[in-house]
Amino acid sequence: MTRELRGFSSDYLSSKELPENQRPNAMSRTKTKKKPNPVTSRKGVSLNVVLTAAIAVLAVAVFGGILLSQRGAENDSSAALVPAGAHTLSKVDGDKVTLVEFLDFQCPACSAHYNGVTKKLEQDYQGRITIVTRNLPLEMHPLAVPAAQAAEAAAKQGKYAEMYHALYDNFDRWAVDGQSISSDRARAVTLFEEFAATAGLDTAKFRSDMASADVQAVIDRDLADGRKLDVRSTPAFFLNGEKFEPSGQSFADIDTELRAKIDEALAR
Repeated sequence: MTRELRGFSSDYLSSKELPENQRPNAMSRTKTKKKPNPVTSRKGVSLNVVLTAAIAVLAVAVFGGILLSQRGAENDSSAALVPAGAHTLSKVDGDKVTLVEFLDFQCPACSAHYNGVTKKLEQDYQGRITIVTRNLPLEMHPLAVPAAQAAEAAAKQGKYAEMYHALYDNFDRWAVDGQSISSDRARAVTLFEEFAATAGLDTAKFRSDMASADVQAVIDRDLADGRKLDVRSTPAFFLNGEKFEPSGQSFADIDTELRAKIDEALAR
């Protein structure tokens, strides 16, 4: 061997002459430490715990998203029912109980509900509940849009309620011809201007506002909101956001049911 052993030269003593425990192949070797397995020997949180935590976070996120979605839908529904600037026949601070009606001024059923239910209800609950009216002129009624324009034009002079009542109180004068729905626009508009004058409106401004884009925009907004709420016929009532679906057939039955629900909401 050319390698020297500690304290001995290979020329002086051959390896085979060394004591057995000092021979190179018998010498103790430095033991190489095994490297720990980074997967099996890793200390800290286990993979199961990490996965469980991740699933929990995901579940919370999904549940939170559902709640936010529901709240968003509720907010959208509320805005569709009572948008900013909506007309009220009765207004109470806080709007604890709010009755919304989608109506068509030339609709015979709306006129019948006005006479059989809502006119008296408005009087009896004045200052106790908020009553909101929305336009939903149906295509089958040719004077429904001009009538809605008349109501909105009166609203621009602060006389919405007066025109609302005049249109229904004089329904037979402009909306029908005998037993048929009228399509006589000229006669209707002349009467609308008469109602405006009786209410003390500036009739020239009233006439101009009836034809304005601003008035038509309000009607179009109401129609769009009605579609969002799936309103397909008139009259349609919503009490505190819930559609009122009476089981009774007569106006007396409908009136009784609606008043019962209103009284129940007031008592809460």
